[in-house]
Amino acid sequence: MRIISGNLKGKKIFFLKTSSTRPLKDSVKENIFNILTHSQLVRITLVKAKILDLYSGVGSFGLECISRKAEKVTFVEKDKNAADILKKNILNLKIVNKTEIYTDEVKNFLQDIKKIKYEIIFFDPPFAKHDYVDELKLIHEKKLYDKNHIVIIHREKNSSDNLNKIINQLIIKNYGRSKLIFGQFL
Repeated sequence: MRIISGNLKGKKIFFLKTSSTRPLKDSVKENIFNILTHSQLVRITLVKAKILDLYSGVGSFGLECISRKAEKVTFVEKDKNAADILKKNILNLKIVNKTEIYTDEVKNFLQDIKKIKYEIIFFDPPFAKHDYVDELKLIHEKKLYDKNHIVIIHREKNSSDNLNKIINQLIIKNYGRSKLIFGQFL
């Protein structure tokens, strides 16, 4: 795995080699950033943005954001092995000052977080996990997003999560087994 673009382009990202992890494929990641950069429906800029990367794994999405000049990325990952590799990636890329890592359940993090406003919120829960919708509701209740924001959700293509009362779905794209949902809180 490597950084696709930006000032860290081509740098190696370490990742877990287990059956319990699902790294974000480079092609899916590239499509996310193409939509963020070029879609008329998504009016957000990565430069100086604050990013919340939930279920971050080894951090490939958030690391890519930093490479593209995001101000700060908050990573939340409960798996200690993945979090350790994320820390290794951050040290290797020399971007410690642009990151925060929380090794905890997403729900616990969201319940404890203070009033921070994020421009981009990225959800990449395990495909089998469906209670992440409650976490979306918690973000909405706590208003942890900037007026100009985007929520990006990575799910399995055939998933049927009910998001209608939480976010306005702007774009839905399928890539192989993956589905990307871009939306804004109502």
